[in-house]
Amino acid sequence: MPAGHGVRSRTRDLFARPFRKKGYIPLSVYLRTYKIGDYVDVKVNGAVHKGMPHKFYHGRTGRVWNVTKRAIGVEVNKQVGNRIIRKRIHVRVEHVQPSRCTEEFKLRKVKNDQLKAEAKARGEVISTKRQPEGPKPGFMVEGATLETFTPIPYDVVNDLKGGY
Repeated sequence: MPAGHGVRSRTRDLFARPFRKKGYIPLSVYLRTYKIGDYVDVKVNGAVHKGMPHKFYHGRTGRVWNVTKRAIGVEVNKQVGNRIIRKRIHVRVEHVQPSRCTEEFKLRKVKNDQLKAEAKARGEVISTKRQPEGPKPGFMVEGATLETFTPIPYDVVNDLKGGY
């Protein structure tokens, strides 16, 4: 028989609960506050069937555009053909978690502000732009000895007998 094309088809491992993470859902999942504009990761919890997003959105990162009593409206990019559409989906809180995608940016912003303040106190202007690493510095190889190899001539007769 042909395979089905249902909403949850091919999700046996995708929606399975992780090792040693089965059982009750911790209260922190429900007590977490989400604000409009926050980045969240859609991570489906297979134990909760209500408010479950389609398997396409599992593992995607989006922005919160709406917050309701039990669910969160998430805006996710989806490629359809040759264009990218911003899809707005409502997902229950069990299926989302705060994203860490802006963590590095926020830390860099704080560090740059600190560097600018220190430079201003010294009376100079610095650039906080990230620069590419660039090529590695060159070096001379010293103490290397040259060794010349010459191939052994191939002898068909001795090869058939079993070598030299």
